[in-house]
Amino acid sequence: MSEARILVVEDNPMNLELVSDVLEAHGYRVLQAETGRKALEIATRELPDLVLMDIQLPEMDGLEVTRRLKHNEITREIKVIALTAHAMRGDEDKAREAGCSGYIAKPINTREFAGMIEEFLADSQGNRSGK
Repeated sequence: MSEARILVVEDNPMNLELVSDVLEAHGYRVLQAETGRKALEIATRELPDLVLMDIQLPEMDGLEVTRRLKHNEITREIKVIALTAHAMRGDEDKAREAGCSGYIAKPINTREFAGMIEEFLADSQGNRSGK
């Protein structure tokens, strides 16, 4: 069980609940944001270990939120993973160009999801300790 803090940025209440429930069942502390602006506020204040970023958000899309996180000295080291229903060719490249370290397609596979998150966290902790 991990005690890592994960910010889930998702405007769909059912998706937000599902992702949060799966993460909490595996011992993660979950922070939630329904908008990009709220995500920026929470990430700056709480400095989560990982951000799961929906790409299609109202007002400010997830790619713009990610760019802002990566351009902010306080939040630039936080690993951001795109969590999106966009599965078109080139979408993963766009997410990586914006600063995402990985990409998980929705709907999530609830059996594999926690393992994927654990891998992303292990990678980020290895990167942080290597600096």
